[in-house]
Amino acid sequence: MAAILNIVLVEPEIPQNTGNIARTCAATGARLHLVEPLGFRIDDRQLKRAGLDYWHLLDITYYKDLSDFFDRNTGPFYYFTTKGQHVYSDVSYPEGSYLVFGKETAGLPEELLVQNPDHCVRLPMIGEARSLNLSNTVAVAAFETLRQWGFPELQNSGQLTKYHWGE
Repeated sequence: MAAILNIVLVEPEIPQNTGNIARTCAATGARLHLVEPLGFRIDDRQLKRAGLDYWHLLDITYYKDLSDFFDRNTGPFYYFTTKGQHVYSDVSYPEGSYLVFGKETAGLPEELLVQNPDHCVRLPMIGEARSLNLSNTVAVAAFETLRQWGFPELQNSGQLTKYHWGE
């Protein structure tokens, strides 16, 4: 059985970001966990458009709040935050990891970060930049984790439509 990667969005606010993240999860086989409240309706047109026609490939679970999420999952958890003291690529993510991301305007609750300092990670960026877009951050984190695992179950080569390689 393939290793399972879990992407967790805590109170996402922007439907296009969540749609893009859903597409990343569908394309990589990652599970998507959405922690309410959401800043949009799940049937939002912009959410569906961003995810395109990948919704049937998505394994998605909803939670009423963070307590519900932690009651139903055991980790290990890695908290992606601009406040993190560890670089995301310096961490080894075990199989079954949960990569946890906060809402676009405020990130994750600081109380959660203070309780888990060794599992708070960040993507390096210049000091003047507040943060990266949430969907970009999720993609970077997901592919780093999957790279460490050897890209299990993912197709590692493509096909040309009109030509053949080496011609």
